[in-house]
Amino acid sequence: MQWRSNSQRSFLGNIKLYFQTEEDKFPSRKKNPTPPEIVEVEDSPGPVKKIIKARKIRLNGKDQGQYLVRFKNKKSYKDKWLAEEAIPDVDLHLMRFRASRRTEQSHQ
Repeated sequence: MQWRSNSQRSFLGNIKLYFQTEEDKFPSRKKNPTPPEIVEVEDSPGPVKKIIKARKIRLNGKDQGQYLVRFKNKKSYKDKWLAEEAIPDVDLHLMRFRASRRTEQSHQ
């Protein structure tokens, strides 16, 4: 048996196998577990002060935008990730969030 160099072994160890996920070809294959539920508006601790960050997650095979929201009169540890649909007055808050990101980028 021929031994490979360390660089070859480490490279081969990083390769992941590709498996096709068509259900008719692999009926016994289990699907990915469902992701945790997104927090609803009823669970929010009050009115929204501002949007701090944005991210995209994959939920049920679709990309979904989420926003880290800070609430009025609450500390930063109470910030929550909410879906766009769950944020009251989302258009106003998104407009302010995007404007603040543009000004931050122009000052760099």
